Amino acid sequence: MEYTRLGKSGLKVSRIALGCMSFGDTSRGFSEWALDDAAAEPIFRQAVELGITFWDTANVYGYGSSEEIVGRAITEYSRREDVVLATKVHFRMHDGPGGSGLSRKAILEQIDASLTRLGTEYVDLYQIHRFDPDVPVEETMEALHDVVRAGKARYLGASSMWAWQFAKLQHAADLHGWTRFVSMQNQYSLMQREEEREMFGLLADQGVGSIPWSPLAKGRLARPWGIQTRRGDTDPLVAQRFVAANDEPIADAVQAVAEARGVPMAQVALAWVLHNPVVAAPIVGPTKPNHLADAVAALDITLTPEELTTLESAYTPRPPTGY
Repeated sequence: MEYTRLGKSGLKVSRIALGCMSFGDTSRGFSEWALDDAAAEPIFRQAVELGITFWDTANVYGYGSSEEIVGRAITEYSRREDVVLATKVHFRMHDGPGGSGLSRKAILEQIDASLTRLGTEYVDLYQIHRFDPDVPVEETMEALHDVVRAGKARYLGASSMWAWQFAKLQHAADLHGWTRFVSMQNQYSLMQREEEREMFGLLADQGVGSIPWSPLAKGRLARPWGIQTRRGDTDPLVAQRFVAANDEPIADAVQAVAEARGVPMAQVALAWVLHNPVVAAPIVGPTKPNHLADAVAALDITLTPEELTTLESAYTPRPPTGY
């Protein structure tokens, strides 16, 4: 395993992050494909064995059950001090005034609820899951700063928004001497490269590390075009984001490079994401043991200029998704 600093911060993370949206209680209605404690056990054990110390979840994943499973897994398979633990706040957890969004009430309520579910006194990285246009940025940033000052979070991060929104939040923190964001969890893959237009330049300038979600386009870049999986059949976001006609040539290019190298497609697609100098750690959401093994193996792949051209030439501009 390789390790790196998250942006210009002092926080050291593994270059592959364990995405924990794959774990949860399906009876709560979040997803049909999530893994319970027993099914997730070999994946957590493998993550520890591979040196994947960066674990990312969110309050909304499994409507709280992902955090519960992750908390139990840290106790069972690792130690709290050996894990860089990240969670998020924004999406609806209940209908009350503190159940969603980025108001002061919501942030202070939801961090306490997350810590209870995780069974810990603090998270290493507390992230806003989206931008909240209904709350003044000053209110959000001051509340997040207070979470850090209270010792409930060590660092702050953001996720999936327009570059101007992120800049506005950072500027509010700078003006008032509040805690700044050290990371941006944005969607980035060979099938979604719109972050290259503005966000990545901003992150480089600000010293913020990118921890991309869906680096394999929800698995579409890990298998030949047309092959379906249980998640692909049940997750509506897969069809919404990654089944357009202009996506097929991209998957074909990944397959061609992978076959020429004699490696799985996932390794090639992840190696391309890791090639971006602003990327600290792509987030991989495994449901099978080989998913993490392929992710770690991607660290050893250095793509040639010719391979990069092959992989990138099929891309066409498209609207960003996930905001």
